[in-house]
Amino acid sequence: MSTLKITKKHNKHINNPFPSNPKSLPFKQGTLVLNSKTTLLQHQIFPIGKDFQLVWRSENGGYVSIFHKSQPTRSIWSTIPAQSFISTAMAETEVEESRGSFIIKDRNVQLVCHHQTIEQITLIKDHQDFASGYVEFDPEIEFKPFEFPILLITGRVFRMRKNKKVSSGEKWESLEKDVNSYARYSLLFDQKNGNQVGFQVKLGKPNLGSSPKVTPRIYRGFDRKSSRPRRIRVRLWGSFLRRRRLVTDAGNEEENVAMKDGEYGSFNRICFTYSSEKSERFFGFGEQFSHMDFKGRKVPIFVQEQGIGRGDQPITFAANLVSYRAGGDWSTTYAPSPFYMTSKMKSLYLEGYDYSVFDLTQDDRVQIQIRGDCIEGRILYGNSPSELIEQFTESIGRPPELPDWIISGAVVGMQGGTNAVRRVWEELVAHDVPISSFWLQDWVGERKTVIGSQLWWNWEVDETRYQGWKQLIKDLSSRHIKVMTYCNPCLAPMDGKPDARRNLFEEAKKLDILVRDKNGEAYMVPNTAFDVGMLDLTHPNAAIWFKQILQDMVDDGVRGWMADFGEGLPVDACIYSGEDPISAHNRYPELWAQINREFTEEWKKTLVGKEKEDPSESLVFFMRAGFRNSPKWAMLFWEGDQMVSWQANDGIKSAVVGLLSSGLCGYAFNHSDIGGYCAVNLPFIKYRRDEELLLRWMELNAFTTIFRTHELNLVYSKNSEQGNKPSVNSQFYSNQRTLSHFARFAKVYKAWKFYRVQLVKEASQKGLPVCRHLFLHYPNDDHVHNLTYEQFLVGEEILVVPTLDKHRKSVKAYFPVGEKCGWEHIWTGNIYNIQGSEASIEAPIGYPAIFVKDGSVVGENFLRNLREYKIL
Repeated sequence: MSTLKITKKHNKHINNPFPSNPKSLPFKQGTLVLNSKTTLLQHQIFPIGKDFQLVWRSENGGYVSIFHKSQPTRSIWSTIPAQSFISTAMAETEVEESRGSFIIKDRNVQLVCHHQTIEQITLIKDHQDFASGYVEFDPEIEFKPFEFPILLITGRVFRMRKNKKVSSGEKWESLEKDVNSYARYSLLFDQKNGNQVGFQVKLGKPNLGSSPKVTPRIYRGFDRKSSRPRRIRVRLWGSFLRRRRLVTDAGNEEENVAMKDGEYGSFNRICFTYSSEKSERFFGFGEQFSHMDFKGRKVPIFVQEQGIGRGDQPITFAANLVSYRAGGDWSTTYAPSPFYMTSKMKSLYLEGYDYSVFDLTQDDRVQIQIRGDCIEGRILYGNSPSELIEQFTESIGRPPELPDWIISGAVVGMQGGTNAVRRVWEELVAHDVPISSFWLQDWVGERKTVIGSQLWWNWEVDETRYQGWKQLIKDLSSRHIKVMTYCNPCLAPMDGKPDARRNLFEEAKKLDILVRDKNGEAYMVPNTAFDVGMLDLTHPNAAIWFKQILQDMVDDGVRGWMADFGEGLPVDACIYSGEDPISAHNRYPELWAQINREFTEEWKKTLVGKEKEDPSESLVFFMRAGFRNSPKWAMLFWEGDQMVSWQANDGIKSAVVGLLSSGLCGYAFNHSDIGGYCAVNLPFIKYRRDEELLLRWMELNAFTTIFRTHELNLVYSKNSEQGNKPSVNSQFYSNQRTLSHFARFAKVYKAWKFYRVQLVKEASQKGLPVCRHLFLHYPNDDHVHNLTYEQFLVGEEILVVPTLDKHRKSVKAYFPVGEKCGWEHIWTGNIYNIQGSEASIEAPIGYPAIFVKDGSVVGENFLRNLREYKIL
């Protein structure tokens, strides 16, 4: 019965401008019952490792709670009295896909088992106990060291016959005759370290009783080549990753693809439910652009394009009309993460890559819905947000320190070729702009398509556009300016570019390292105006081959690049590893980051002598797509393609929300394109980068990790030639005002470099972000919980209140409760020391509302540098 149905809508020209929303299982809650043979006492404490304990209490129908032994009265996770905490179902998954945008729906939900028994809570003291029948045991598993004892809860999840009720306090024996179907479950808790408890849920096969069996659909199948060796990573209990077989239905323009999900008759949905509080705020879930607090919402965790508009109108309407679901919505993001922390200092994250939905719509509980037959995750203990971030990033990994050169001045995003770069360079020198590097996205050459100018996705320099490429790099390097370029894991056929020296698409195709379609051919993935082949990053030869591409680029003198995309792996792709493509889709951006990171480390090891010790010789790449473990591999992030607007869901405000939400999830180094990226020029819908927006975005990004410009991408236009004309879209070099403002705030950015170096080191050691939501340092201030884009901290010492509305010349600044000193306004020297108060602050263009802690060393050094650079 269990299938994955995929509907492709890449080539529809007129679409519903109000597409449907993702559809997950309805919130299911059942009753917790006990087996009469259960030997649990009314109140019982079980150790989990040496630092945690689980407490069982039978009052009010029974529940369990987990505590850290250092705080035995503060629960870090608890079930709801008399309520089931594990439930399951069978369902079909329908995915509608269009050019990197996806919507996932649960269909044909059957066999919902939402009641639960507890039959036994077993303490497992050593490996011998573990292997003696408590759980399914595979003797070939190489177990990681456990912090014994570990705890195992077993029982059944079940459903009753129609119209049969289950009351709290009933016993399994009195209900058994009316049970329609059930399955056994195992829930294991084990200590991972002194601050984390791991949990794993596994279901047995369903016992359908006398209920009618579900008839499986039969499809024509496509098998991978059996000669290709496969290695399946086996997890605890030995069968968490099942081999899935790809099978397809007769195709049409909207091709339907089905995927067997495990063995016939197995459950493929698990819900994990536990308690929350009505006033509890939920922060995290990766890089989110519309909200900081997610209480009351359903949060899907799936990597994809963020969309054009994401609910802001009228652009979302137009984008959806032209391309199916291209507009996105509040939940669509390049870099989600199945992790959160709350205002009550509770935190949890999921391991693995299965599609999940966090249902926070109920006041008193959380329900995590998983597409799969198991759940693995961790419950974190910490007393503050910074502690929780540190504990989380200790497990998933932290970025390396950024080299000094990338954080020393402006990263100048340019296009147009060698002469254009040299001309703008002269203007920047005349304005005394501190320059870190030139980022030349169009180094591969440009071509005209139906949506404007786009790059040739063939990762070699276009020497017609960039004549004297190596000499340009050498000349910039002599002034301590690096050159950065652009690449992504996709390759375009090069039939239309006669001067190409190499055809990387054909090379990869011959090496069989491209993602395949159902017919075993290279999967041509639709992307905007052209189709591309996508590297199969699960194939070991793909990494070897692409690292050589990077090596050739670096041999020319390039020292950094944008590693774009990573979010668009089709969910019906056939990949080398044979894993479930939906899970592989979420894992793909991590693999993409890993290849780039491995290359930077391997390249560094090849250096000798002074070069090896010289920080200026370090490489840097930055990317937008990510998942939970991406902070371990990626060096730097950027927020993708915001609209050139003042709007909340996909404009300048969303850039602040994305910066702060991702920072709580381990994305310590992040930034946005100065001025935004997506412009639109249609007869009735125009989004153009006006000068005021560009100037205000400069002011904002002067206080992020990287200060980088980007020339515009014209998403829709009747005249693609207008895309980069300064008369239509303001650029940093458009006129003397924009150049002067850019120079001014590049110097402001440089003025706090000394502190930025300190924060970068702290991020690599603890995972704390450079830019921080006030919740991180003022978690007990309720007003802070309500803040989204209004203001943020740089470290602990600088408070930024950006101007994010058109024609605004003042802002409201809030000074949080819990700070011992006042805040000094850098332009006037006024001190604001009334905690929990708001003040109206004048903020004309060129003078954004910036504060430093009164009397702090960081503040004094920052102000001194501003005076030295003639900013004050």
